[in-house]
Amino acid sequence: MTKINIRQLMTESGVAFGTSGARGLVSQMSDQICAAYTLAFLHGLGLNQPGQKVALGMDLRPSSPAIVRACAAGIRQAGGEVDFCGILPTPALALYALAQGIPAIMVTGSHIPFDRNGIKFYRAEGEISKADEAAITQAEVELQALSDNEVMPGINPEALQCYQQRYTRLFASDLLSGWRIGLYEHSSAARDCLREVLSALGAEVVGLERTDTFVPIDTEAVSEEDRRRGLGWAAEHHLDAIVSTDGDGDRPLIADETGNWLRGDMVGLLCAQFLAADTVVTPVSCNTAIEACGLFRQVLRTRIGSPYVIAGMEQMLAAGSAGVVGFEANGGFLVGSHLTVGGQTLSALPTRDAVLPALAVLAMARQRDCKVSALLAGLPQRYTASDRLQDFPLADSRALLDRLQCDDSVYRTLWGDEVGALMLRDLTDGLRLTFDNGDIVHLRPSGNAPELRCYAEAESMERAQMLVALTLRRIAGE
Repeated sequence: MTKINIRQLMTESGVAFGTSGARGLVSQMSDQICAAYTLAFLHGLGLNQPGQKVALGMDLRPSSPAIVRACAAGIRQAGGEVDFCGILPTPALALYALAQGIPAIMVTGSHIPFDRNGIKFYRAEGEISKADEAAITQAEVELQALSDNEVMPGINPEALQCYQQRYTRLFASDLLSGWRIGLYEHSSAARDCLREVLSALGAEVVGLERTDTFVPIDTEAVSEEDRRRGLGWAAEHHLDAIVSTDGDGDRPLIADETGNWLRGDMVGLLCAQFLAADTVVTPVSCNTAIEACGLFRQVLRTRIGSPYVIAGMEQMLAAGSAGVVGFEANGGFLVGSHLTVGGQTLSALPTRDAVLPALAVLAMARQRDCKVSALLAGLPQRYTASDRLQDFPLADSRALLDRLQCDDSVYRTLWGDEVGALMLRDLTDGLRLTFDNGDIVHLRPSGNAPELRCYAEAESMERAQMLVALTLRRIAGE
Protein backbone atom coordinates (compact mmCIF):
# COMPACT_ATOMS: atom_id res chain seq x y z
CA MET A 1 0.00 0.00 0.00
CA THR A 2 1.44 3.37 -1.06
CA LYS A 3 0.28 6.71 0.36
CA ILE A 4 0.08 9.40 -2.35
CA ASN A 5 -0.33 13.13 -1.88
CA ILE A 6 -2.02 14.43 -5.03
CA ARG A 7 -0.54 17.92 -4.87
CA GLN A 8 2.93 16.42 -4.63
CA LEU A 9 2.10 13.97 -7.42
CA MET A 10 1.09 16.89 -9.67
CA THR A 11 4.38 18.68 -9.01
CA GLU A 12 6.54 15.62 -9.56
CA SER A 13 4.69 14.13 -12.56
CA GLY A 14 3.57 17.22 -14.47
CA VAL A 15 0.06 15.74 -14.75
CA ALA A 16 -2.20 18.52 -13.48
CA PHE A 17 -5.54 20.23 -13.98
CA GLY A 18 -5.75 22.56 -16.95
CA THR A 19 -8.66 24.33 -18.57
CA SER A 20 -10.79 21.18 -18.36
CA GLY A 21 -9.61 17.98 -16.70
CA ALA A 22 -6.23 16.58 -15.69
CA ARG A 23 -3.78 16.58 -18.59
CA GLY A 24 -0.20 15.53 -19.16
CA LEU A 25 2.29 13.85 -21.45
CA VAL A 26 1.48 10.19 -22.11
CA SER A 27 4.95 9.35 -20.82
CA GLN A 28 4.00 10.99 -17.50
CA MET A 29 0.58 9.32 -17.15
CA SER A 30 1.66 6.06 -15.54
CA ASP A 31 -0.82 3.46 -14.29
CA GLN A 32 -0.10 4.54 -10.72
CA ILE A 33 -0.77 8.23 -11.44
CA CYS A 34 -4.04 7.53 -13.29
CA ALA A 35 -5.30 5.18 -10.58
CA ALA A 36 -4.31 7.72 -7.90
CA TYR A 37 -6.26 10.49 -9.65
CA THR A 38 -9.28 8.19 -9.82
CA LEU A 39 -9.08 7.41 -6.10
CA ALA A 40 -8.62 11.11 -5.29
CA PHE A 41 -11.70 11.97 -7.35
CA LEU A 42 -13.88 9.40 -5.58
CA HIS A 43 -12.47 9.94 -2.08
CA GLY A 44 -11.94 13.70 -2.30
CA LEU A 45 -15.53 14.34 -3.39
CA GLY A 46 -17.07 11.71 -1.08
CA LEU A 47 -18.19 9.48 -3.94
CA ASN A 48 -16.55 6.26 -2.73
CA GLN A 49 -19.70 4.52 -1.50
CA PRO A 50 -19.55 0.70 -1.47
CA GLY A 51 -20.86 -0.62 -4.77
CA GLN A 52 -20.96 2.87 -6.33
CA LYS A 53 -21.25 2.57 -10.11
CA VAL A 54 -18.88 4.80 -12.07
CA ALA A 55 -19.36 5.32 -15.81
CA LEU A 56 -16.07 5.11 -17.71
CA GLY A 57 -15.39 5.99 -21.35
CA MET A 58 -12.55 6.86 -23.70
CA ASP A 59 -11.53 8.39 -27.01
CA LEU A 60 -9.53 6.81 -29.84
CA ARG A 61 -6.03 7.84 -28.75
CA PRO A 62 -3.76 4.77 -28.67
CA SER A 63 -2.78 5.62 -25.09
CA SER A 64 -6.40 5.67 -23.85
CA PRO A 65 -6.95 1.90 -23.26
CA ALA A 66 -4.04 1.69 -20.79
CA ILE A 67 -5.34 4.71 -18.90
CA VAL A 68 -8.84 3.18 -18.83
CA ARG A 69 -7.44 0.00 -17.27
CA ALA A 70 -5.67 2.06 -14.59
CA CYS A 71 -8.81 4.12 -13.88
CA ALA A 72 -10.88 0.94 -13.68
CA ALA A 73 -8.40 -0.45 -11.12
CA GLY A 74 -8.76 2.77 -9.12
CA ILE A 75 -12.56 2.52 -9.18
CA ARG A 76 -12.41 -1.06 -7.90
CA GLN A 77 -9.92 -0.15 -5.16
CA ALA A 78 -12.38 2.52 -4.00
CA GLY A 79 -15.05 -0.19 -3.68
CA GLY A 80 -16.88 0.89 -6.82
CA GLU A 81 -18.27 -0.91 -9.84
CA VAL A 82 -17.02 -0.06 -13.33
CA ASP A 83 -19.73 0.74 -15.91
CA PHE A 84 -17.59 0.82 -19.05
CA CYS A 85 -19.24 2.61 -21.96
CA GLY A 86 -16.45 2.08 -24.49
CA ILE A 87 -15.38 4.56 -27.16
CA LEU A 88 -17.91 7.39 -27.32
CA PRO A 89 -18.19 11.19 -27.33
CA THR A 90 -17.57 12.87 -24.00
CA PRO A 91 -21.08 14.44 -23.93
CA ALA A 92 -22.60 10.98 -24.45
CA LEU A 93 -20.89 9.72 -21.30
CA ALA A 94 -21.93 12.87 -19.41
CA LEU A 95 -25.57 12.52 -20.51
CA TYR A 96 -25.65 8.88 -19.43
CA ALA A 97 -24.12 9.68 -16.02
CA LEU A 98 -26.69 12.45 -15.47
CA ALA A 99 -29.55 10.11 -16.36
CA GLN A 100 -28.21 7.32 -14.13
CA GLY A 101 -27.28 9.63 -11.26
CA ILE A 102 -23.72 8.28 -11.11
CA PRO A 103 -20.24 9.81 -11.38
CA ALA A 104 -18.24 9.41 -14.57
CA ILE A 105 -14.65 9.44 -15.82
CA MET A 106 -13.73 10.15 -19.45
CA VAL A 107 -10.25 9.32 -20.70
CA THR A 108 -9.50 11.88 -23.40
CA GLY A 109 -6.96 14.44 -24.42
CA SER A 110 -9.62 16.21 -26.51
CA HIS A 111 -7.79 18.33 -29.12
CA ILE A 112 -4.33 18.54 -27.53
CA PRO A 113 -1.24 17.10 -29.25
CA PHE A 114 -0.80 13.39 -29.86
CA ASP A 115 1.87 12.92 -27.19
CA ARG A 116 -0.58 13.96 -24.45
CA ASN A 117 -3.76 12.63 -22.90
CA GLY A 118 -6.10 13.47 -20.07
CA ILE A 119 -8.87 12.48 -17.68
CA LYS A 120 -12.15 14.36 -17.20
CA PHE A 121 -14.27 13.86 -14.09
CA TYR A 122 -18.03 14.18 -13.62
CA ARG A 123 -20.19 14.18 -10.52
CA ALA A 124 -23.67 12.69 -10.88
CA GLU A 125 -24.86 16.30 -11.39
CA GLY A 126 -22.35 17.07 -14.13
CA GLU A 127 -18.81 18.24 -14.80
CA ILE A 128 -16.72 18.94 -11.72
CA SER A 129 -16.09 22.54 -10.67
CA LYS A 130 -12.86 24.35 -9.95
CA ALA A 131 -13.68 23.89 -6.23
CA ASP A 132 -13.93 20.13 -6.86
CA GLU A 133 -10.56 20.24 -8.62
CA ALA A 134 -9.11 21.91 -5.50
CA ALA A 135 -10.57 19.15 -3.30
CA ILE A 136 -9.02 16.47 -5.50
CA THR A 137 -5.69 18.31 -5.43
CA GLN A 138 -5.72 18.34 -1.62
CA ALA A 139 -6.54 14.63 -1.31
CA GLU A 140 -4.24 11.91 0.02
CA VAL A 141 -4.96 8.35 -1.09
CA GLU A 142 -3.66 4.89 -0.32
CA LEU A 143 -2.98 2.97 -3.51
CA GLN A 144 -2.65 -0.79 -3.63
CA ALA A 145 -0.19 -2.38 -6.02
CA LEU A 146 -1.66 -2.57 -9.52
CA SER A 147 -1.84 -5.87 -11.37
CA ASP A 148 -0.13 -6.25 -14.73
CA ASN A 149 -3.08 -8.41 -15.79
CA GLU A 150 -5.79 -5.73 -15.75
CA VAL A 151 -8.15 -6.31 -18.68
CA MET A 152 -10.55 -3.96 -20.41
CA PRO A 153 -14.05 -4.21 -18.91
CA GLY A 154 -16.99 -5.33 -21.04
CA ILE A 155 -18.78 -2.53 -22.92
CA ASN A 156 -22.24 -1.25 -21.98
CA PRO A 157 -23.76 0.28 -25.20
CA GLU A 158 -26.59 2.11 -23.41
CA ALA A 159 -24.79 5.45 -23.07
CA LEU A 160 -24.16 5.78 -26.80
CA GLN A 161 -27.69 4.67 -27.64
CA CYS A 162 -29.24 7.24 -25.28
CA TYR A 163 -27.12 10.01 -26.76
CA GLN A 164 -28.14 9.20 -30.33
CA GLN A 165 -31.80 9.02 -29.32
CA ARG A 166 -31.54 12.48 -27.72
CA TYR A 167 -31.26 13.91 -31.23
CA THR A 168 -33.11 11.44 -33.42
CA ARG A 169 -36.18 12.05 -31.22
CA LEU A 170 -35.72 15.83 -31.12
CA PHE A 171 -35.73 16.35 -34.88
CA ALA A 172 -38.03 15.08 -37.64
CA SER A 173 -36.78 11.97 -39.44
CA ASP A 174 -36.81 13.83 -42.78
CA LEU A 175 -34.99 16.92 -41.49
CA LEU A 176 -32.02 16.42 -43.81
CA SER A 177 -33.75 14.56 -46.62
CA GLY A 178 -32.17 15.39 -49.98
CA TRP A 179 -28.97 16.84 -48.47
CA ARG A 180 -25.47 15.44 -48.94
CA ILE A 181 -23.50 15.93 -45.73
CA GLY A 182 -19.76 15.35 -45.68
CA LEU A 183 -18.58 13.69 -42.47
CA TYR A 184 -14.92 14.43 -41.76
CA GLU A 185 -14.33 11.33 -39.68
CA HIS A 186 -10.54 11.36 -38.97
CA SER A 187 -10.07 9.79 -35.50
CA SER A 188 -13.08 11.37 -33.79
CA ALA A 189 -14.79 9.30 -31.10
CA ALA A 190 -18.05 10.74 -32.48
CA ARG A 191 -17.59 9.64 -36.10
CA ASP A 192 -19.81 6.53 -36.05
CA CYS A 193 -22.37 8.17 -33.79
CA LEU A 194 -22.62 11.20 -36.10
CA ARG A 195 -23.08 8.97 -39.14
CA GLU A 196 -25.94 7.15 -37.40
CA VAL A 197 -27.68 10.39 -36.38
CA LEU A 198 -27.27 12.17 -39.72
CA SER A 199 -28.49 9.10 -41.60
CA ALA A 200 -31.47 8.69 -39.26
CA LEU A 201 -32.46 12.29 -40.05
CA GLY A 202 -32.50 11.60 -43.78
CA ALA A 203 -29.08 12.82 -44.93
CA GLU A 204 -26.91 11.12 -47.49
CA VAL A 205 -23.63 10.90 -45.57
CA VAL A 206 -20.31 11.05 -47.45
CA GLY A 207 -17.47 9.74 -45.30
CA LEU A 208 -14.22 11.71 -45.54
CA GLU A 209 -10.65 11.00 -44.38
CA ARG A 210 -11.29 8.23 -41.84
CA THR A 211 -8.06 7.16 -40.19
CA ASP A 212 -6.81 4.87 -37.44
CA THR A 213 -3.96 7.30 -36.74
CA PHE A 214 -4.94 9.85 -34.11
CA VAL A 215 -5.37 13.39 -35.47
CA PRO A 216 -5.48 16.23 -32.88
CA ILE A 217 -8.10 18.46 -34.52
CA ASP A 218 -8.32 21.89 -32.85
CA THR A 219 -11.61 23.55 -33.79
CA GLU A 220 -10.29 26.95 -32.65
CA ALA A 221 -7.23 26.79 -34.88
CA VAL A 222 -8.19 24.96 -38.08
CA SER A 223 -5.06 23.97 -39.99
CA GLU A 224 -4.35 25.30 -43.46
CA GLU A 225 -4.47 21.70 -44.70
CA ASP A 226 -7.99 21.26 -43.33
CA ARG A 227 -9.04 24.59 -44.87
CA ARG A 228 -7.94 23.31 -48.27
CA ARG A 229 -9.56 19.94 -47.65
CA GLY A 230 -12.91 21.55 -46.86
CA LEU A 231 -12.95 23.54 -50.10
CA GLY A 232 -11.88 20.50 -52.11
CA TRP A 233 -14.42 18.14 -50.56
CA ALA A 234 -17.32 20.54 -51.08
CA ALA A 235 -16.48 20.95 -54.75
CA GLU A 236 -15.71 17.29 -55.43
CA HIS A 237 -18.74 15.79 -53.68
CA HIS A 238 -21.30 18.61 -54.20
CA LEU A 239 -21.99 18.81 -50.49
CA ASP A 240 -24.57 20.90 -48.62
CA ALA A 241 -22.37 21.00 -45.52
CA ILE A 242 -19.45 19.26 -43.82
CA VAL A 243 -19.60 18.16 -40.18
CA SER A 244 -16.83 17.01 -37.87
CA THR A 245 -15.68 17.23 -34.24
CA ASP A 246 -12.48 17.24 -32.25
CA GLY A 247 -11.07 13.98 -30.89
CA ASP A 248 -13.63 13.37 -28.14
CA GLY A 249 -16.69 14.82 -29.86
CA ASP A 250 -17.42 17.81 -27.64
CA ARG A 251 -16.34 20.58 -30.04
CA PRO A 252 -17.96 20.87 -33.48
CA LEU A 253 -16.33 21.70 -36.79
CA ILE A 254 -18.88 22.73 -39.43
CA ALA A 255 -18.36 23.94 -43.00
CA ASP A 256 -20.92 25.51 -45.32
CA GLU A 257 -21.74 24.35 -48.85
CA THR A 258 -18.54 25.94 -50.21
CA GLY A 259 -16.32 24.12 -47.72
CA ASN A 260 -15.56 27.18 -45.60
CA TRP A 261 -15.36 26.30 -41.91
CA LEU A 262 -17.61 28.36 -39.60
CA ARG A 263 -16.10 29.89 -36.49
CA GLY A 264 -17.11 28.07 -33.32
CA ASP A 265 -18.49 31.14 -31.57
CA MET A 266 -20.71 31.94 -34.56
CA VAL A 267 -21.94 28.34 -34.57
CA GLY A 268 -22.76 28.81 -30.88
CA LEU A 269 -24.61 32.04 -31.60
CA LEU A 270 -26.67 30.35 -34.34
CA CYS A 271 -27.45 27.39 -32.08
CA ALA A 272 -28.57 29.70 -29.25
CA GLN A 273 -30.76 31.58 -31.74
CA PHE A 274 -32.28 28.31 -33.02
CA LEU A 275 -33.07 27.24 -29.45
CA ALA A 276 -34.61 30.67 -28.69
CA ALA A 277 -32.31 31.00 -25.69
CA ASP A 278 -32.96 33.85 -23.27
CA THR A 279 -29.60 33.92 -21.50
CA VAL A 280 -26.18 33.19 -22.99
CA VAL A 281 -23.04 32.50 -20.96
CA THR A 282 -19.83 32.61 -22.97
CA PRO A 283 -16.11 33.28 -22.44
CA VAL A 284 -14.54 36.66 -22.97
CA SER A 285 -12.78 35.37 -26.12
CA CYS A 286 -16.01 35.00 -28.12
CA ASN A 287 -17.21 37.37 -30.83
CA THR A 288 -18.91 40.62 -29.72
CA ALA A 289 -21.65 39.94 -32.26
CA ILE A 290 -23.26 37.94 -29.45
CA GLU A 291 -24.23 41.18 -27.70
CA ALA A 292 -24.57 43.28 -30.86
CA CYS A 293 -27.15 40.96 -32.47
CA GLY A 294 -29.71 41.82 -29.75
CA LEU A 295 -31.16 38.28 -29.79
CA PHE A 296 -30.59 37.50 -26.12
CA ARG A 297 -31.92 39.22 -23.01
CA GLN A 298 -28.71 38.57 -21.06
CA VAL A 299 -25.11 37.79 -21.98
CA LEU A 300 -22.63 36.90 -19.24
CA ARG A 301 -18.90 36.78 -20.04
CA THR A 302 -16.56 34.41 -18.17
CA ARG A 303 -13.03 33.13 -18.12
CA ILE A 304 -12.14 30.53 -20.74
CA GLY A 305 -12.98 26.91 -19.93
CA SER A 306 -16.17 24.93 -19.52
CA PRO A 307 -16.02 24.98 -15.67
CA TYR A 308 -16.32 28.77 -15.78
CA VAL A 309 -19.17 28.67 -18.30
CA ILE A 310 -20.96 26.09 -16.16
CA ALA A 311 -20.49 28.24 -13.05
CA GLY A 312 -21.89 31.20 -15.00
CA MET A 313 -24.94 29.20 -16.08
CA GLU A 314 -25.53 28.12 -12.49
CA GLN A 315 -25.29 31.76 -11.42
CA MET A 316 -27.91 32.79 -13.99
CA LEU A 317 -30.23 29.92 -13.04
CA ALA A 318 -29.91 30.82 -9.34
CA ALA A 319 -30.89 34.39 -10.25
CA GLY A 320 -34.11 33.11 -11.84
CA SER A 321 -33.10 33.12 -15.51
CA ALA A 322 -34.73 30.66 -17.88
CA GLY A 323 -33.61 29.42 -21.28
CA VAL A 324 -29.96 29.38 -20.17
CA VAL A 325 -27.29 28.12 -22.57
CA GLY A 326 -23.55 28.48 -22.89
CA PHE A 327 -20.95 28.05 -25.58
CA GLU A 328 -17.25 28.54 -26.13
CA ALA A 329 -15.09 29.87 -28.96
CA ASN A 330 -14.39 26.27 -29.93
CA GLY A 331 -18.11 25.77 -30.66
CA GLY A 332 -18.77 23.40 -27.75
CA PHE A 333 -22.37 24.04 -26.67
CA LEU A 334 -23.83 23.61 -23.17
CA VAL A 335 -27.53 23.46 -22.28
CA GLY A 336 -28.06 24.83 -18.78
CA SER A 337 -31.82 24.37 -18.47
CA HIS A 338 -34.54 22.27 -20.07
CA LEU A 339 -35.67 23.78 -23.38
CA THR A 340 -38.54 23.14 -25.77
CA VAL A 341 -37.68 22.64 -29.45
CA GLY A 342 -40.52 22.09 -31.91
CA GLY A 343 -42.77 20.83 -29.14
CA GLN A 344 -40.11 18.38 -27.92
CA THR A 345 -38.21 18.70 -24.65
CA LEU A 346 -34.44 19.04 -24.81
CA SER A 347 -33.04 18.14 -21.40
CA ALA A 348 -30.21 20.09 -19.81
CA LEU A 349 -26.69 18.88 -20.62
CA PRO A 350 -24.22 21.22 -18.88
CA THR A 351 -21.10 20.00 -20.65
CA ARG A 352 -19.67 20.76 -24.09
CA ASP A 353 -21.50 19.05 -26.95
CA ALA A 354 -20.75 18.99 -30.69
CA VAL A 355 -23.79 17.23 -32.15
CA LEU A 356 -26.44 19.72 -30.99
CA PRO A 357 -24.83 22.82 -32.56
CA ALA A 358 -24.16 20.96 -35.80
CA LEU A 359 -27.77 19.81 -36.09
CA ALA A 360 -29.10 23.23 -35.05
CA VAL A 361 -27.18 24.94 -37.86
CA LEU A 362 -28.42 22.38 -40.42
CA ALA A 363 -31.99 22.58 -39.09
CA MET A 364 -32.02 26.37 -39.26
CA ALA A 365 -30.88 26.30 -42.87
CA ARG A 366 -33.59 23.79 -43.75
CA GLN A 367 -36.27 25.82 -41.95
CA ARG A 368 -35.26 28.95 -43.83
CA ASP A 369 -34.80 27.05 -47.09
CA CYS A 370 -31.37 28.58 -47.54
CA LYS A 371 -27.73 27.60 -47.78
CA VAL A 372 -25.71 27.29 -44.58
CA SER A 373 -23.56 30.25 -45.67
CA ALA A 374 -26.65 32.49 -45.72
CA LEU A 375 -27.30 32.01 -41.99
CA LEU A 376 -24.59 34.50 -41.07
CA ALA A 377 -25.87 37.23 -43.40
CA GLY A 378 -28.30 38.74 -40.90
CA LEU A 379 -25.81 38.90 -38.02
CA PRO A 380 -23.48 41.82 -37.17
CA GLN A 381 -20.44 41.70 -39.42
CA ARG A 382 -17.77 41.04 -36.85
CA TYR A 383 -15.16 38.43 -37.69
CA THR A 384 -12.87 36.40 -35.47
CA ALA A 385 -9.73 34.40 -36.15
CA SER A 386 -7.39 32.48 -33.89
CA ASP A 387 -4.20 30.47 -33.93
CA ARG A 388 -1.47 29.45 -31.51
CA LEU A 389 2.26 29.22 -30.98
CA GLN A 390 3.03 25.64 -30.00
CA ASP A 391 5.90 24.67 -27.69
CA PHE A 392 5.80 28.16 -26.18
CA PRO A 393 6.69 27.91 -22.46
CA LEU A 394 4.11 29.15 -19.96
CA ALA A 395 6.71 31.35 -18.28
CA ASP A 396 7.39 33.13 -21.59
CA SER A 397 3.66 33.69 -22.11
CA ARG A 398 3.25 35.20 -18.65
CA ALA A 399 6.27 37.46 -19.06
CA LEU A 400 4.93 38.76 -22.36
CA LEU A 401 1.48 39.49 -20.91
CA ASP A 402 3.04 41.24 -17.92
CA ARG A 403 4.96 43.55 -20.26
CA LEU A 404 1.89 44.30 -22.37
CA GLN A 405 -0.15 45.00 -19.25
CA CYS A 406 2.35 47.32 -17.61
CA ASP A 407 4.02 49.18 -20.48
CA ASP A 408 1.95 51.14 -22.99
CA SER A 409 4.84 51.24 -25.44
CA VAL A 410 5.18 47.46 -25.76
CA TYR A 411 2.09 46.95 -27.90
CA ARG A 412 3.53 49.37 -30.47
CA THR A 413 6.63 47.17 -30.63
CA LEU A 414 4.39 44.26 -31.62
CA TRP A 415 1.88 45.94 -33.89
CA GLY A 416 3.40 49.27 -34.91
CA ASP A 417 0.85 51.36 -36.78
CA GLU A 418 -1.26 48.32 -37.72
CA VAL A 419 -3.67 49.04 -34.83
CA GLY A 420 -5.26 52.18 -33.43
CA ALA A 421 -4.92 53.70 -30.00
CA LEU A 422 -5.34 51.30 -27.07
CA MET A 423 -8.76 51.82 -25.50
CA LEU A 424 -9.25 48.94 -23.08
CA ARG A 425 -7.34 46.14 -21.34
CA ASP A 426 -9.49 43.21 -20.19
CA LEU A 427 -7.77 40.86 -17.73
CA THR A 428 -10.65 38.42 -17.32
CA ASP A 429 -8.52 35.65 -18.84
CA GLY A 430 -5.13 36.45 -20.27
CA LEU A 431 -5.01 39.90 -21.86
CA ARG A 432 -7.65 41.19 -24.26
CA LEU A 433 -6.83 44.53 -25.91
CA THR A 434 -9.46 46.69 -27.61
CA PHE A 435 -8.30 49.46 -29.95
CA ASP A 436 -10.17 52.58 -31.03
CA ASN A 437 -10.58 51.34 -34.62
CA GLY A 438 -12.62 48.36 -33.38
CA ASP A 439 -9.84 45.79 -33.59
CA ILE A 440 -9.48 43.35 -30.68
CA VAL A 441 -6.44 41.17 -29.94
CA HIS A 442 -6.57 38.61 -27.13
CA LEU A 443 -3.52 36.70 -25.91
CA ARG A 444 -3.79 33.81 -23.49
CA PRO A 445 -1.58 30.90 -22.40
CA SER A 446 -3.27 27.55 -22.97
CA GLY A 447 -4.42 25.74 -19.85
CA ASN A 448 -3.73 22.34 -21.42
CA ALA A 449 -0.37 22.55 -23.18
CA PRO A 450 2.69 24.82 -23.57
CA GLU A 451 1.00 27.03 -26.14
CA LEU A 452 0.19 30.72 -26.51
CA ARG A 453 -3.21 31.31 -28.09
CA CYS A 454 -4.08 34.44 -30.02
CA TYR A 455 -7.63 35.54 -30.87
CA ALA A 456 -8.44 38.58 -32.99
CA GLU A 457 -11.70 40.28 -33.91
CA ALA A 458 -12.13 42.86 -36.68
CA GLU A 459 -14.54 44.21 -39.30
CA SER A 460 -13.38 41.65 -41.90
CA MET A 461 -12.10 38.08 -41.79
CA GLU A 462 -9.01 39.10 -43.75
CA ARG A 463 -8.10 41.71 -41.15
CA ALA A 464 -8.76 39.35 -38.22
CA GLN A 465 -6.54 36.71 -39.81
CA MET A 466 -3.86 39.30 -40.55
CA LEU A 467 -3.85 40.45 -36.93
CA VAL A 468 -3.44 36.89 -35.65
CA ALA A 469 -0.66 36.08 -38.12
CA LEU A 470 1.15 39.36 -37.47
CA THR A 471 0.89 39.01 -33.71
CA LEU A 472 2.20 35.45 -33.56
CA ARG A 473 4.94 36.18 -36.08
CA ARG A 474 6.18 39.18 -34.10
CA ILE A 475 6.02 37.26 -30.80
CA ALA A 476 7.89 34.29 -32.26
CA GLY A 477 10.55 36.68 -33.52
CA GLU A 478 11.13 38.37 -30.16
